[in-house]
Amino acid sequence: MRARAGDPPRTMTQKVLAGRADDPDLKDRLVQVKVDQIVLAREPNRVLAEALEQGLKKCTVETAVAYDTRCVTTDGAEPDLSAPERVSRAVLQNNILIARPGIGFPPAVHLERFASPARLAVTDEPRMASVGGVGMLTLVVSPSQLAEALTHGTVWVRPPVSVQVLLSGRIRPFVCVRDVALELLRRGLGDVIKRVDQQGHVPVVVEFAGPSARLLSVPDRAVLCALAPLLGASAAVFVSDEKTEVYLRDQRRSKAHRGLLPDPGAPCEDVISVDLSAVDPLVMDEAGEVRQVRELAGKPVYQVVLGGDSGASLRDLLAAAALLKSKRVPPRLDFLLAPPSRQALEVLAASGALVDLIATGARLVEPDHRLLTGELYPPTAGGLSLRTFEPEPGAAKDRRFVVASAETIAFAVATGQLGDPRSFKRPVRVTVPRTLPTDDVLTLRKGKGKAKEGLEGTKLPPARASARLGWAGKATLDIVDHEARPSAPSLMVLRSLGEVRWAARHAADLGAPLRAVVAEHIPAGLVPQFAGLGILALTAPSSTLEALSGHRTVELPGVEEIPTASGFVALAGGAKIELFCEAILAEREWTTAGSARSAPPAKSK
Repeated sequence: MRARAGDPPRTMTQKVLAGRADDPDLKDRLVQVKVDQIVLAREPNRVLAEALEQGLKKCTVETAVAYDTRCVTTDGAEPDLSAPERVSRAVLQNNILIARPGIGFPPAVHLERFASPARLAVTDEPRMASVGGVGMLTLVVSPSQLAEALTHGTVWVRPPVSVQVLLSGRIRPFVCVRDVALELLRRGLGDVIKRVDQQGHVPVVVEFAGPSARLLSVPDRAVLCALAPLLGASAAVFVSDEKTEVYLRDQRRSKAHRGLLPDPGAPCEDVISVDLSAVDPLVMDEAGEVRQVRELAGKPVYQVVLGGDSGASLRDLLAAAALLKSKRVPPRLDFLLAPPSRQALEVLAASGALVDLIATGARLVEPDHRLLTGELYPPTAGGLSLRTFEPEPGAAKDRRFVVASAETIAFAVATGQLGDPRSFKRPVRVTVPRTLPTDDVLTLRKGKGKAKEGLEGTKLPPARASARLGWAGKATLDIVDHEARPSAPSLMVLRSLGEVRWAARHAADLGAPLRAVVAEHIPAGLVPQFAGLGILALTAPSSTLEALSGHRTVELPGVEEIPTASGFVALAGGAKIELFCEAILAEREWTTAGSARSAPPAKSK
């Protein structure tokens, strides 16, 4: 993207937003920007129903896709907060594509078929951060903001700042990009993002650059970008260069390519340098701590899941197949293979790698979202469960697993225990085919003539009940803990970033009873999501959180009475407790209204 003469140097994030904002200088705390793509993967029917209420006739953005991620169905009632909704075929009439069950996990499929460099996408799925590997900025927004984007093609966002990760060196044999991602966690990148967020009260985007960024393939870049939610960042984005152009050409989408590089001297809040040649095989244990593989060597492994949404690239799957050729899965170990996309499955089949994996003892499983949450194929008791993808936020103790690279998992399958994959001694050479299957047979588009038959009169089914309430004056709320299902107006106490992300993920499902959340730190990118659902986002020191947990109710003033630049006093059991509101002025109006439908004022404090 070309800068205008006289423009100050800009980061990649600023370039993407400035070209679409009413205010190209991005000076306001909240700016209106045009949207290129909309991705619905969590609650598509709820968003679409709200968009129809706003008058949606035909979506005019570049691409709008609703992913149907429920592959495994049952006769019984589904758990309240687990399975995504079945996407109604009625949305085809609104110029929205439907990705049918079985096409793959949304991040992997979108990277292959739709993601485009130097564009802006909005979504309800935090895992879509991985498409930043192709150079597309993807922001998570509330359902009402998504409805606004579908109807009008614009959305209000907080302009983020950037933290840059400079990559140098070359990855050594038996070390995957997944290990590099875990190294960034171990190096404290999350703490850097938290500090920048708290100092400026602005969302943070991780930008990957440096001499070795150009050496990584786009799927490998996507693995690194998938870290963003786990780090507390709003998004992650890679440079768009000749590697990106080659990837899009292989996907038969070469016209989508645009270059994207940060300007020299672009203002970043912090810079972290990583030497890829110094990275060793790593794992993230059940407690979320990153450790050397050798520290856990010898521990028995009872289950592995190879694949998933964004934890293993096609190259990683082919490498694991080569390492496991002629091997046999140990008797006590379950080996589950979850190809990230239909395209990856076809390549594995055509190359013979799928036959090798099945001969080893792999069981092929469908790309159902509940595989990622642990509801399908939960970790087994008594031994380790290894997976290549990050856990869902706030996962219950009985669903926690160890995150490892594909080659570490291959070693576990070959030996039945966790160990350093460098013990294989002979690295494999993997060549990813340049001719990739790109038939979108499981993508539905509005057709003409016979292809349109059966859509007439189709109605959007009612979305799950999630009505919001606006704030009107003071409120007395019950105090509940993480994972509670409040039945009365409540404030939820959250003690970790994982719990905050869990609350943001399930806020719409929890409905009107959830009126406020409080945590020691709430990432600035999540505050508008809560505000768009009528939920007040509050922060307080950990000592205050413990004090709150000792009471049953808390009395909060009206949103309009809360000061904008300082703390305010709430009453819990007659005791005064100081809290801080994280929403800026316009977002408080959303909280008061219970929706982000109304456009905020031009100036926001």
